[in-house]
Amino acid sequence: MTVSSRNAIVFSPLQLFCLVLICYGVSACGNAGNGNAPKPPDNVVVKKAEQVDEKASELLEKFLQYAAENKGKLNDSVSLPQWELLKKIYGDNQYQPFWSEKEHWNTIADSLYGFIDSCHKYGLFPSDYYQSSLRNIFSGLMSDTLHKRNAALWARADLILTNDYLAMARDLKLGRLPKDSVTLRADSLITDSFFLANFHQAMAEKNVRQYLEQLEPKISAYHRLKAAIPSFLDSVKFTTNTYIFYPNKDSLALAKVVEKRLAELGYDITSGDTATIRAALRKFQKSKDLTPTGKINDPTVRNLNNTDWEKFKRIAISLDRFKMLADTMPTRYVWVNLPSYYLQLWDTDTLFMQSRVVVGRPKTRTPVLTSKLTDMMTYPQWTIPTSIIVKEVLPGLKKDTNYLAKKGYSLVTEDGEEVDPHTVNWFRYNKGIPYKVIQGSGDDNALGILKFNFSNKYSVYLHDTNQRYYFKNAVRALSHGCVRVQEWDKLAHYIINNDSLNATNPAYAFKIDTLKAWLGRKERHYVPIHSRIPLFIRYYTVEGKDGKVKFYDDIYGEDRILSERYFANKPID
Repeated sequence: MTVSSRNAIVFSPLQLFCLVLICYGVSACGNAGNGNAPKPPDNVVVKKAEQVDEKASELLEKFLQYAAENKGKLNDSVSLPQWELLKKIYGDNQYQPFWSEKEHWNTIADSLYGFIDSCHKYGLFPSDYYQSSLRNIFSGLMSDTLHKRNAALWARADLILTNDYLAMARDLKLGRLPKDSVTLRADSLITDSFFLANFHQAMAEKNVRQYLEQLEPKISAYHRLKAAIPSFLDSVKFTTNTYIFYPNKDSLALAKVVEKRLAELGYDITSGDTATIRAALRKFQKSKDLTPTGKINDPTVRNLNNTDWEKFKRIAISLDRFKMLADTMPTRYVWVNLPSYYLQLWDTDTLFMQSRVVVGRPKTRTPVLTSKLTDMMTYPQWTIPTSIIVKEVLPGLKKDTNYLAKKGYSLVTEDGEEVDPHTVNWFRYNKGIPYKVIQGSGDDNALGILKFNFSNKYSVYLHDTNQRYYFKNAVRALSHGCVRVQEWDKLAHYIINNDSLNATNPAYAFKIDTLKAWLGRKERHYVPIHSRIPLFIRYYTVEGKDGKVKFYDDIYGEDRILSERYFANKPID
């Protein structure tokens, strides 16, 4: 290498040859991503129409090889997370296109494209299935002769459509939410081979809609909600709005976001001073029947965020929750939906009875669970759970040793011996006490005069209550965690009749009159349930009712958490 008089670098022929090789190597590595496969070309235009399918087939194999070496990435805008399944599908098909032939989309391509366009009706998001990319590809291939000869475009579209079918199949079958402690679907049994078989059946019978829809839950409540979605979509307008994440440690940032949201709703806050903002907040709070404090709080933020788009996300979450249940429900079961404050008893897909319920406060939530009703207890005693002892009883005793007497509680040892609370130094304890706290049976007992037991680790029950006036309230998240049932007698009578009808042993037959007699005499008795009835305590803030979408308050903030975690960045389609 030499330097000329003008300071330009001059390479010898050998140095120049080596430099070309190095540059080529760097370029090749850049094109290959993480592997050896070259980056897929955006344009491969053939001269004749009959050459498109042949070239597209060749490119399909190359595209999938590139995706396999780059964690499913096809290009800057498209990823194929199920590239392994795609390789098998196309390999078994000799890398022939599924969705087009001789420069024309086939009927199943049009059907799937239409399904993606209307997938809001299934609680799905079109943006999850590359709707905008497909729209551009479809319009380009249908209107431009040069595009029609671009085999790379046909190959890329084919991969996207197959990927979309598989993605939609999973979303309709399993949902997008993570499994939780009460998930009943055995996901481990649903393997790639299941979706592979479904795809091949759809291709063989040329009916993608039928084979996608057959993956949906069979549960009637799911279909009632789904049937109500079109009327919801017809009545709303999806617009881009500012979402408020709350709580936020940065109070200044929170105030700015709230100010922006109020402006979107048409409130005049042009001056931007604190007094104006608070006045706008008070006006908004009044419009939503909230206490007009002029301050940012959880109920206010929930209402500010309650846009049509956020409502749709709640519909999507509720539909996905149904996908966590087993494919079919039991013949008879008790269903408690916490946000609706209702208990339902279903028998042979018919609503046998419905009752108002009182559920746990947000600080003492009723747990979501699956169990079976095992027995009933007349005039039950209430053994107060440790959580309530720590939060309420122990602080009360530290303030006043007469606390238990005022509440009608007894203090006993594990052996059942009563203890005088005045003889205990309560300041020694913080996380619990070495005693049981029991409320004796009677009309003043918090459990009322009948309790329904079921196996669970939370020490909660279904039961009557001594505070029956709570059932008149619209908001009934008021208990320590148990579910208080207004129509407890109807539920008990159904259980007794069901046991009698199914009794193979005469000794198991039990009469409703006997139960009434015990209750009349205020006697404490244990009544086993031989035909144990499944119990589902669930959390659905959205239901389909009378052909309309019914929304309930997100009392525990569960939908908000899921929406922010899984659906926060969904663009409005």
